Amino acid sequence: MARNPLTQLASLSEEVLGLAAQNPVASRVLQSANQLKERVDDLTRRVRGLEAMERRIEQLERRIAKLESAKKSSSSSSSKKT
Repeated sequence: MARNPLTQLASLSEEVLGLAAQNPVASRVLQSANQLKERVDDLTRRVRGLEAMERRIEQLERRIAKLESAKKSSSSSSSKKT
């Protein structure tokens, strides 16, 4: 029975991974690669959090600028009345 190329590739990759798991050096390399992936995922989550904080800071800065401009205009108009 003929096997399709994807089945052959999957079988071969399973065999290679099995052999790599038995090799201590390859096992350490795979473990390091998994740790690196976890660290990158963690950093990605942190950067997303920083981006959200930056957007919030920009909103707050705009609100402050608006309040300050309103305060200046009201104080200048009250000083002109006296």
